[in-house]
Amino acid sequence: MTSTSRKVYMVLSPRSLPYAHHALESLLRNSSEALDLHLITDSDRDKEALVDELAALQPHARHRWSVTAESELLDREADMFAPYPHLRGFRHGHPCWRKVTDPMLLSEPGAELVLLDPDLYFPNMFRFEDTPTTGLLLMWQKPNCLLPPAVVNAAIEAKIPLAHHVDIGVSYWRSGRDLEWIDWLIGRLGGASLPRMMHIEAIVWAAIAMREGGGYLDPMLWSCWHRTQQKRILRKFGIGGVRILRTERWASIKCFHAGGEAKWWLPDAKGAGMLDPGREVLQAGRVMPFVELTPAQYGREQSAKQMLRRLGYYRLFASD
Repeated sequence: MTSTSRKVYMVLSPRSLPYAHHALESLLRNSSEALDLHLITDSDRDKEALVDELAALQPHARHRWSVTAESELLDREADMFAPYPHLRGFRHGHPCWRKVTDPMLLSEPGAELVLLDPDLYFPNMFRFEDTPTTGLLLMWQKPNCLLPPAVVNAAIEAKIPLAHHVDIGVSYWRSGRDLEWIDWLIGRLGGASLPRMMHIEAIVWAAIAMREGGGYLDPMLWSCWHRTQQKRILRKFGIGGVRILRTERWASIKCFHAGGEAKWWLPDAKGAGMLDPGREVLQAGRVMPFVELTPAQYGREQSAKQMLRRLGYYRLFASD
């Protein structure tokens, strides 16, 4: 492994492989850079399944990879997080929350962390962006998906600024900084009483974003699935997911985050031959500064959602 290998981390359960297989395959095939890929999973049995999966993919020799089960990091957790009870408790909450904690346990302070969700696809030969020396880079999405409202309101009441429009499909960060503040943050959000919901992770990243700075990745290159009104109507009238995915800009992007229902359409879209235009998208994208979600704006958004809920909008256009 050379010093130029990119340090990439993904929290992954074998149960997600129906779509995550395509994330891993496209990542390893289309990265123009050597990767040092770390998969983080739950049990020893899960580790065995993921080792088999990666071996079957036969990554190019320039890539290195490893799989780590949760229990293998207990000693490192006890050492590194000893002064931080909220951070230790957070690690043992929802499995998705370990995307915050476990890459730090597998790295040294200040090391690069490129953090990936398993519902991504890399359609073209690409280069990752440079990981900033300070600050955080996150994907941008139009909707506000910070959930649940009770935890968002806890942040607002504690006067903790949150970044708006965050999508955590891809993140760039540096390891092991400001752990005392992150521990304090988790405590103020609710600590051990936090509901075991995957979305809590996004609230933590939104707070870190406003604390450390950085910005949004270029949405023209790092694209997020957006369930627009038009797409909701198409689904209501029986239009299939693969047909809807054809409207995405596959030929010009580095990465697509297939959030929500879209992740389950990836295998069929792959089979239809529409996900691999085979272009090169190597240029660096612009970074847009984070925008704060103000209390007034959040209040307006919540009021609008409550009105739509009363009108039956979410029942009418429920996801499959």
